[in-house]
Amino acid sequence: MDRTARTAGGAGEERVSDPSAERADVDTASDDYATRFAGGVGRWFLAEQARATRALLADLPGGATVLDVGGGHAQLTPMLLEAGYDVTVVGSGPGADRQLRPFIARGAVRFATGDLVALPYPDRSFDAAISFRLLPHVTRWRELVAELCRVARRAVVADYPSQRSLNAIGGGLFGVKKGIEKNTRTYTLFAPAEIDAAFAANGWRVTRARPQFLWPMVLHRVLKSAALAGALEAPPRRLGLTRAFGSPVIVRAERRD
Repeated sequence: MDRTARTAGGAGEERVSDPSAERADVDTASDDYATRFAGGVGRWFLAEQARATRALLADLPGGATVLDVGGGHAQLTPMLLEAGYDVTVVGSGPGADRQLRPFIARGAVRFATGDLVALPYPDRSFDAAISFRLLPHVTRWRELVAELCRVARRAVVADYPSQRSLNAIGGGLFGVKKGIEKNTRTYTLFAPAEIDAAFAANGWRVTRARPQFLWPMVLHRVLKSAALAGALEAPPRRLGLTRAFGSPVIVRAERRD
C-alpha cells in the first residue's frame, strides 16, 4: 500500500488514491459540523476537551512532535500550538483540512493526506499521536488504533463515546436528538474493555482515562448556557459519577515496554 504523505501548504492540492480509505474526518472538518461547537456551550465543550487533553500530554516537552489523525476540525490545534508542540495533521482527502486552513496558511501546522488506517509515516515517527471525533465514525476502528500505536513513540491520546454513559439509552431517541441538533451523526459506542483490548493487541496499555461529561451533550446544547452546563457537571464530578459513567472518554495509552 502506498504510504507516501502528500503535504499541503494550502488548500486544493490534496489527493487520496485508495478508494477504501476511511473518510469520516471530511464531515468532521466541515463548516456544518463546526456549528455544533459554536456559541458559549460549544466553546465550553472545546475548552473542557482541550484542558483534559493538555493534562494527558503534559509530560511532553515543548517542541515534541504530535500527529493529529483526522484533526482537520482544528478543535485541539490552538492548544497544541500554545503548548509549543510541533504539529502535523493528516486527513483523508479533499475537504479534510477545512477548519485547519488558517493555521496552514500561516505555516503554524503541516497538513498531509493519506489513508487514515494505513498512515503515510514510518514506525515511531512522532512523540505522540492523537485522534478526536474519529474513532466512533470509522468502520475499521481497530486498524485506526493500530496505526496510532505504530507511528507514536511515547503516547497515544484519543476519545470515544462510552457504553457506560447515558448515551447507552439514547439509541431509540436518535430521531429526537437529530431533531434538536439537526446535524448529528450516528456513531459507535464502545465498552472501555474494547478500547483496552485494542491497545493491548498492539503492545500498548491505557494508563489514564478522562471521562468528560455525565449529562448528554445534547442536554447542554438545549439549555444553551455554559454557566449552567458547568453547574450541572460539577456535582457528579465531585461525587465520582463522571469518572464512572461519563462520556466522551479521553484516554492516554503508552507502550508496555
